[in-house]
Amino acid sequence: MGYIYLYTGTGAGKTTNALGLALRSIGHKHKVVIIQFLKWWKNMGEYKVKKMLAPYYEIYQFGRKGWHGLSNLGEEDKKLAEKALKFAEKIVKEKKPHLLVLDEINLALHCKLLSVEEVLEFLDKIPKRTDVVLTGRYAPKELIDRAEFVNEIVDIKHPAEMVTTKGIQF
Repeated sequence: MGYIYLYTGTGAGKTTNALGLALRSIGHKHKVVIIQFLKWWKNMGEYKVKKMLAPYYEIYQFGRKGWHGLSNLGEEDKKLAEKALKFAEKIVKEKKPHLLVLDEINLALHCKLLSVEEVLEFLDKIPKRTDVVLTGRYAPKELIDRAEFVNEIVDIKHPAEMVTTKGIQF
């Protein structure tokens, strides 16, 4: 039976948790597909490692280049999010991954780039052998209720906070 894992909260580490599950799956030679909503930057470790972990690992990004802030998202961002969800449907049918990571989908929902209903409909179509990971801040209650595993990530201490409180520079 496939499970739904949900990582949400305002702390750092949601994608990192998903990547940990991905690494475990790859270790068992299971297919992992990561689809990133709102992300475009190719210089991230999880993107750069794709050739090293092939054929068990694939990653795709659906985000407009540059950081525009959540209040500046528009029609292009909505189209990219819709394209990502349609691509996820195609991937599930064609590649039959053991693990599907929908990175930042919660944030895409929060920003109204997708509807909760369409994501729930998609999850209902997932084969039983595929686990799904949903990441991102502000997960809607409907997805929290639907998931079997839910973790809220909260920063207790974070180096970025030290920049403002202690004058430390990186």
